[in-house]
Amino acid sequence: MNLSIKKSDFQRGLARIQSIVEKRNSMPILSNVRLEAVQEKSAGWLKLAATDLEVGIHSRHEASVKKPGGVTVAARKLHEIIRELPDEEVHLATTDNNYLEVQCARSQFTLAGTAVEEYPTLPGAAPKKLIPMQAVVLSQMIERTMYATCADETRYNLNGVYLEVLPDEGKLRMVATDGHRLACVDRTIAEGLEDLPAGIIIPRKGLAELKRLVDEEDADEIELGFESNSGLARKGDVTLVMRLIEGEFPNYRQVIPKEPGRRLAVPSEPFVRALRRVHLLSSQQSHSVKLEVKEGQVAISTRNPDLGEAREEMDVDFAGEAVEIGFNARYLIDALQALDAKEINLGLQDGLSPVQVRPADDDESLAVVMPMRL
Repeated sequence: MNLSIKKSDFQRGLARIQSIVEKRNSMPILSNVRLEAVQEKSAGWLKLAATDLEVGIHSRHEASVKKPGGVTVAARKLHEIIRELPDEEVHLATTDNNYLEVQCARSQFTLAGTAVEEYPTLPGAAPKKLIPMQAVVLSQMIERTMYATCADETRYNLNGVYLEVLPDEGKLRMVATDGHRLACVDRTIAEGLEDLPAGIIIPRKGLAELKRLVDEEDADEIELGFESNSGLARKGDVTLVMRLIEGEFPNYRQVIPKEPGRRLAVPSEPFVRALRRVHLLSSQQSHSVKLEVKEGQVAISTRNPDLGEAREEMDVDFAGEAVEIGFNARYLIDALQALDAKEINLGLQDGLSPVQVRPADDDESLAVVMPMRL
């Protein structure tokens, strides 16, 4: 392999894979990045690829290829080197013993590598059709659901976000739950819904990588496709592939409360700050706080025998029968931050029923938080 490539392009490609390369030592080669120089007609490309066997990403970057070939080297170390180089063209070449020589201006590095044939195959995905989605829409759907996924690996079917097609409404829905809270977002999709499976579970790590991809500065439209137990997302010359979670997602509709009897409108940012302040004295195990809602006012309080008590009152838009309800403050704060709205509507039934949290300007986004007995 022998090629030259712009430092900015190379650095960006390496930065994209840093969260995928495996840190564990079970398969040391998973901490490497696969580099492959190819010549296609009149165009030369450097192809980068990385995988942890569950999620993989590959991209191609325009390069001046003198000799095709490939090698794998330590991804993090190579990224650190390229990041510190001057903003000039980078020259890459391999030796017969799979070493990679890196040269830029007057800097030279030699990295030990392995043969490209030893690198594992990326998760496969070849969907018959890809549907386009606006990157900003997909980013918001992920932001508003991923926080509610379950971290308990034994409940594997909750370790991701459920993607469901609502064909009668022309909408795509994302749902996540860990048993204590639920997040649900609907968005209208212009075309291609009929080409998506009825319901799949996208793993949390794959979703996190997809979020990074759609949040890149040049991301405008993302193509999505699914086949069997694999998913694929493409943005230009970058392709993300992942294995889907095989399992049955629970009937989340049973968890969503019916129309709440009480509605409370609160400014989101002051409410979050008040919750954080009161939460400082809550139990480190339960993180419990109490909301006391009455006409025109909500009081947030907690009592901890080891630390003391905290209470804060806020003026709010509420007229109705008073109610008291307990929550895990962290769950409520996570939901409010993920919804990222200026004003939030809380739907309350009674002291033992889940609360609905919705942005005041978006009826298609919902968070549900289960109550706690205090």
